[in-house]
Amino acid sequence: MTVPGADSTLVFICGSALRGQPDHANLAEAEFVGAAQTQPHYRLHAVKNGWHPGIYAVATGGIAIPGELYRLSAAQYEHLLATEPPDMYPATVKLVGGGEAIAILYPRELIERDNEPDISHYGGWATYKAAQAKVE
Repeated sequence: MTVPGADSTLVFICGSALRGQPDHANLAEAEFVGAAQTQPHYRLHAVKNGWHPGIYAVATGGIAIPGELYRLSAAQYEHLLATEPPDMYPATVKLVGGGEAIAILYPRELIERDNEPDISHYGGWATYKAAQAKVE
């Protein structure tokens, strides 16, 4: 999270910018803080034909999504936002252990409208992509 007067933002990454994923370079020189997990209040979908993850908050039936925390400077944060696909937006997510961070979410309305597949049962984006690679 951005703290007033601070020059960095704590960002939760849970998709294609994770270490080992194709968009990790979008984090540039961001500081890796560590592994993290959301509280179980989110759903995970494969959007745009499985090209990108889409997460959104739910009141019930959510999962804890695994990911990574990074500390980004203002310039790094702006760069990350500029590299996100259309319709993605930053929002605060609650983490296991009581903390919060900014994550890039996807509108639930678009997921439902486009009938994007729910991949929450995979437990995370990297696990989903690994399973897809075995199928292909």
